[in-house]
Amino acid sequence: MDRERLTITLKKSILIRVDELIDGTKLRNRSHAIETLISQSLTPKINTAVILAGGKGINMRPFTFEMPKGLFPVGGKPILEHIIELLRTYNIRNLIFSIGHLGEKIENHFGDGQKFGVKITYVREKSAQGTGGALILARKHLQEATFIVVHGDILIDINLNDLISYHHDNDSLATIAVTSVVDPSNYGEVILHGSKIIDFIEKPQKGKQKSQLISCGLYVIDRDIFSYLPKEGSAQLENVFPRLAKSKNLAGFPFEGQFLDIGTPKSYEKAIKKWGSLKKVSAI
Repeated sequence: MDRERLTITLKKSILIRVDELIDGTKLRNRSHAIETLISQSLTPKINTAVILAGGKGINMRPFTFEMPKGLFPVGGKPILEHIIELLRTYNIRNLIFSIGHLGEKIENHFGDGQKFGVKITYVREKSAQGTGGALILARKHLQEATFIVVHGDILIDINLNDLISYHHDNDSLATIAVTSVVDPSNYGEVILHGSKIIDFIEKPQKGKQKSQLISCGLYVIDRDIFSYLPKEGSAQLENVFPRLAKSKNLAGFPFEGQFLDIGTPKSYEKAIKKWGSLKKVSAI
């Protein structure tokens, strides 16, 4: 056991606020709540996120011939705006948009980000360069040791403070937010052992999957990831993750919130029907 008993004295007003956070599951008791709050306050802050919004949205054609998938409305606002709101909730306000197909429409809508309470920098893919290639383009704008990477076509209800703390606690080069689905064949399948991902299979063959856990397309990544990527050109993070898994450098963060991937007309219809009524995770 790596804990020591400690006696502290707190103002009653602070204890009342601590007690309000206790829900019996996520925060079990006062001791657990105080430990979580201290851990979060000591965890290095992340201020920067790379948003991957350059895809052609082939599975959503013909709609994506005229509009990039990230601008598809859900609950009265574009998917990308939901992502910005999530990041802003956790004070992640330095955003790098990797754009490509119809990227000028994304840039025209969001501008420099001031209207949305963030700062947006754009990097443009001249041709499809993959998830790793998009990160390579963004490298010159990444000054922090650790940053968030998120696909621009997902809706996710997750506590980013918990994810970031988990990443630092598990001493990994990258941490993937993971959830479970019935059929992982359209996703990155994750084999989890404890906190570590021991295997990552991109789009496993249907009926031959080993797990129902999948990548949600949201990661915490250290700058050392660039030692696994070429200096320029195309690359895929999905090809890097299996290598990290083999070297025990990849963690998986299971979370309880909702996740929706806007990859097909069917999933988009589901998002329109469900997302607005979902209860969102609060930031602690």
